[in-house]
Amino acid sequence: MAGPLTGVTVVALEQAVSAPMCTRTLADLGARVIKVENPRGGDFARHYDDVVHGQAAHFVWANRGKESIALDFTAPDGLAVLHRLLATADVFVANLAPGALARRGLAPADLRRRYPELIALEIDGYGAGGPLSHKRAYDLLIQAESGACAVTGFPGAPAKPGPPVADVTAGLYAAITILALLYRRGGAAASVSLFDTMAELMGYPLTHARYSGTEQPPVGMGSPAVAPYGAYPTADGATAVLGTTNDREWQRLATELLARPELAADPRFASNAGRVAHRAELDTALAAWCAGLPLAEILRRADAAGIGNARFNTPAEVNAHPQLAERDRWRPVESPGGTVTALLPPPVIEGWTAPMKAVPALGEHTDSILRTAGFTPHEIAALRAAGIAPEGTP
Repeated sequence: MAGPLTGVTVVALEQAVSAPMCTRTLADLGARVIKVENPRGGDFARHYDDVVHGQAAHFVWANRGKESIALDFTAPDGLAVLHRLLATADVFVANLAPGALARRGLAPADLRRRYPELIALEIDGYGAGGPLSHKRAYDLLIQAESGACAVTGFPGAPAKPGPPVADVTAGLYAAITILALLYRRGGAAASVSLFDTMAELMGYPLTHARYSGTEQPPVGMGSPAVAPYGAYPTADGATAVLGTTNDREWQRLATELLARPELAADPRFASNAGRVAHRAELDTALAAWCAGLPLAEILRRADAAGIGNARFNTPAEVNAHPQLAERDRWRPVESPGGTVTALLPPPVIEGWTAPMKAVPALGEHTDSILRTAGFTPHEIAALRAAGIAPEGTP
């Protein structure tokens, strides 16, 4: 079975995480993604670290399955090359610095007028027309500005959520937008901002603050919305994560798991609002129970009682997780530094598996991209000699 997006060509002026995650999602679904990179170093995420066979972990994660062309599109001849690529593309995606696209006539509205059938989408920081629209926007900055850091961590000790949530989610919203426009079968100018994306993810705390007049304090590995719900050390030095989301679960937790019928009967804990108000007392009870049992026994008993539970894992432990191994979720992926191991993308589609193609070297596909765009050997040689489209790196 061909990929759902086989036959779709995407041209990307992208860097870091948000746009690369958008286009990697499209590539995973079968699209051809042409990644246009600055000949002088390429996507700066290539150089964040060198832990993956000499390559950066961010770049390897977000850029498999793409073709890389080294192209100086800031030069007139390079911009002309880019337009020849866009003339036959279905989708354009970019996430450059504020104003960078508009200065070169590459803003989505400009491209929409020039290429009526092109879907042109820009991922920006704050969206157009506001007092912060001019600002650079990185994941941490957006998470702080949107309030996400204020609801993470503990009172007086805010924290950034570990994964780059703003970048990744904006990239996925961008991919959703592109899929919708491909389904509609027509060109369009579109944008997705990191700030709007994080404001959307903050829907619960924003709504709660607006209508309650109060701001819930962060509760670490818990939820301000429900209780009991948190992480508790076990007798064997591990950490169990347990929680309830409704009154029936609470009754089972108190009676079947903790063997504390008096807690189940206590009117203070009859509703979730009451349990949230008395979170500390319930956490103390759960912590004492977990402290007396090994993790495996806690999880076994919680499963038997129908109570949600999990093991607190580190990234290294997730790499060896049996749920991933037994479901065959890992695949080898080629890269310039050697074979790496990567997870299959989340969608499971009957009769089709993501191709998991290689991570490209900078400019690795420059000549082949130019040839398929109709450039002659003489034109390619001239572009190389001028430094507009130099030969790729090994």
